[in-house]
Amino acid sequence: MKLGKSVNFTTILLLMFNMLLTSCGKNDDGSGPSPIPEPGDGVVYLPVVVHVVHNGEGLGEGPNLSEQQILRQIEILNEDYRRKLGTRGFNDHPDGGDAQIEFVLAKKTPDGEQTNGINRIDASQENVPDLGYNQNHYAQYAYWNPEAYINIWTTPLPESSMCLALGNATGPKTDLPGTEHLSIPGPNDADGIMINWIHFGESNIDCHARFGRTLTHEMGHFLGLLHTWGSGDCETNDYCDDTPPVDEHVYGNVPFVGCAGEEVMIGNYMNYSHDEVMNIFTNDQIQRMHYVLKHHPGRNALLTSPAL
Repeated sequence: MKLGKSVNFTTILLLMFNMLLTSCGKNDDGSGPSPIPEPGDGVVYLPVVVHVVHNGEGLGEGPNLSEQQILRQIEILNEDYRRKLGTRGFNDHPDGGDAQIEFVLAKKTPDGEQTNGINRIDASQENVPDLGYNQNHYAQYAYWNPEAYINIWTTPLPESSMCLALGNATGPKTDLPGTEHLSIPGPNDADGIMINWIHFGESNIDCHARFGRTLTHEMGHFLGLLHTWGSGDCETNDYCDDTPPVDEHVYGNVPFVGCAGEEVMIGNYMNYSHDEVMNIFTNDQIQRMHYVLKHHPGRNALLTSPAL
């Protein structure tokens, strides 16, 4: 910028300061602040907090999961939702897609303090009423604003629960068909996801659910997806046309014939299939999740969470 001779040094400093202010927060082309992508217009990022509920075990022992185990689980979650090449989450199915959703461990606590997104709670030092195995019980130990965090509780169940209790999630109430088949929280209920610590992340346990797909499945419910069989009706099932219709629960790792003689999609994350074969969200399922992120107030608020 060319300045006239009459401009003094103080004026120059003020002009330079104003230029600095106006340049902050703009794209390289000067078009203004980078917008938060709308669901469907690019990759969106959702903040998660992992509440590790344990019974006083040492760090990395039993339910007091190691940081490495937790980081690997979040990595698996992103491999699956992004259909990443070279991972178990990749597929080349014509109806499969990249969900363009990524999950980030929270960087800020509700009080504005820095965090790694892992919140450890020694349940042996707490005295809370027994509300059963549900989100409301574990929310008594820790529950962060559900419009700023996806609350995930790893639950300290006994090892005898392996392969019997995997996880559970609340779902969003929207105008999408089939919403009534989700676990919609009431006005005083906690909103989030529970995962049995035994099935959180990768391990060599003697169970089909050992590659971290329990959280992938439950996150699907949290974002509005139904099981592929829905309510068990061949006509409607999960309201996604590109998942082959099935009217019964889908287990195992071997496909079988569902409705109208069509083979079920055994690898779909919204089945009860073995972790080793799960590798696909279909395009219709992805559209359904993005509809939820756009239209459900609580889920939409996550996109601009200060925790990111």
